[in-house]
Amino acid sequence: MEDNGVDFNEFSEHQRLHQAWNAVKIVRDVGYSLFTFGDSDLPYYLISEPSRNKNLVTIQQGKVVVSKPLIYLPDNAPPEFCNFFGQDTNEDLVRFLLARTAKFQNMKFDNTISSEQFVSDSLEESVAKLNQRLDDDEEDRIAILTAPAGLGGVAVLRHCLERVAASGPGNVTELREHGFLA
Repeated sequence: MEDNGVDFNEFSEHQRLHQAWNAVKIVRDVGYSLFTFGDSDLPYYLISEPSRNKNLVTIQQGKVVVSKPLIYLPDNAPPEFCNFFGQDTNEDLVRFLLARTAKFQNMKFDNTISSEQFVSDSLEESVAKLNQRLDDDEEDRIAILTAPAGLGGVAVLRHCLERVAASGPGNVTELREHGFLA
């Protein structure tokens, strides 16, 4: 049989990543950009569907600290992701994604979970209650993310990468204003 150069393993990895990426949602986004210079905090709530061995929805409160979010730096170290995947088995999907997409050089993403609770509400009820509480508190800096069981790290990663991408134009403008780009 002739080798046609198609790597079906890579195709299945791409398909798995696409499915995982589309399974997670940012149901309450924030409109704030990352700082061009210094660290930025990305607080969030992650609401995960029940796993096979648990009948409860998981609500985690966490924060990702993004260090040195300079978007364009040539020939620097690859990004560093700390505390994203724990027992989650999707780290290989993330490596696949980052090897084939935009570069986030010299950035460090450090995820910290400050609390975790289990509730008997459905995922939708949990989202609605949390949304209402954040609205009542006039809180506009905390995102709400949802994920199937086992994809929490992917949801947090997606939130971070989307905030980096949304911040890019403003960060480039600020770099120009400070004379870093011609």
